[in-house]
Amino acid sequence: MYFAALLARTEDGWEASDTELDDVETLSDLTDLAHEASVDEDTVLVFIEQEDAWFGLVRVEGEDDPRIFVSDASAAARSSYGEILTKELLGGESDDDADDLDSLDLDGTEEGEPVRADDEEDETSASAESVPPGPAGDREILADLGMTVRELLALESDALGEIADALGAAEMLETVR
Repeated sequence: MYFAALLARTEDGWEASDTELDDVETLSDLTDLAHEASVDEDTVLVFIEQEDAWFGLVRVEGEDDPRIFVSDASAAARSSYGEILTKELLGGESDDDADDLDSLDLDGTEEGEPVRADDEEDETSASAESVPPGPAGDREILADLGMTVRELLALESDALGEIADALGAAEMLETVR
């Protein structure tokens, strides 16, 4: 089960809102969600948490490239939303390449090889297995907001609550939950 929330910094403090990830298929989609919540291109944090497995943060500020942190890259790579983040962090294929391949409608028989129903599943599990366990990404993603690298890496259960507490937004996040 996933939980996702947006924390947008405003001149009055942080504003929290929960968000649906149903239409999110790429990092660009996630970044667009953050931009929609942004006030005057201020900082927006996107929290994604898969219960008892991993959490991820995406920090969006204006037109800068998003900053990403994932608590356990290997676990995240085995989930749909986590795969979006780990693919970006670990240099996965670009979206454009995937679109180009999709348009070719290749079914695996071009070289005379039979189509196997589990080919796609094998590819996904092989890529997830090649992702190293442990944290990945920008470990200083919250350093200027009051949470040190050491504190971020020590988070386990209720990580998002502790992050919100460090930002002074715990009450807002609890309201959203």
